[in-house]
Amino acid sequence: MITLENVSKRFGNFQVLKDCSTTVARGEVVVVCGPSGSGKSTLIKTINGLEPIDSGRIEVAGTDVWADGTDLAKLRAKTGMVFQNFELFPHLSIIDNLTIAQRKVLGRSKAEATEKAEALLERVGLADQARKYPIQLSGGQQQRVAIARALAMDPVAMLFDEPTSALDPEMISEVLDVMVKLANEGMTMVCVTHEMGFARKVANKVVFMDNGEIVEDCSGDEFFTTERSERASQFLDKILRH
Repeated sequence: MITLENVSKRFGNFQVLKDCSTTVARGEVVVVCGPSGSGKSTLIKTINGLEPIDSGRIEVAGTDVWADGTDLAKLRAKTGMVFQNFELFPHLSIIDNLTIAQRKVLGRSKAEATEKAEALLERVGLADQARKYPIQLSGGQQQRVAIARALAMDPVAMLFDEPTSALDPEMISEVLDVMVKLANEGMTMVCVTHEMGFARKVANKVVFMDNGEIVEDCSGDEFFTTERSERASQFLDKILRH
């Protein structure tokens, strides 16, 4: 479903990604983890064209992301993205947040888009919040709306960039519950997260990054049960200690 080959990127003189290669199979859940500043968020943003690359190749569902003529708007519709800070339109109601892209990008009628949106709000446990505005919802509720909005575009894969990092502790579980459900339903997912409990539960594969490089690329079982590189072991010790 997703292939990255020797992907490199610089911000000025700082090389944030160095020859990163990995694959994500259809229906696979891949967790990307590592210390702050290791390039995780940049890596996931290159997958749907939010961050340009300097060299390498990225393919999503048969589309070469950085080839001349690639329609990035269509690509982003196929790869739902959920950010740290929700990125909802504050001036639109929840239902309108879920219908606007369906109508403008996918060409659905208002009735079709509304029916889809209402079904997805039901799916994430927010059917009764449809007429409210983002500011009236908790952080956890807003993030669940953001997930529903991405799903409304019928994506072939979902990308999550630290979706719980901006949430209060008691709100994290409600978002992770939705993500676990998606994983169990077979959605292809790439998740940048420090939530190792979630990773241990659903990750088919773990990609561990440090200093812009992929240091580990192995199954979830291997990552948590066998001896890892020194850097990955240090990271896990610090994360799991608490």
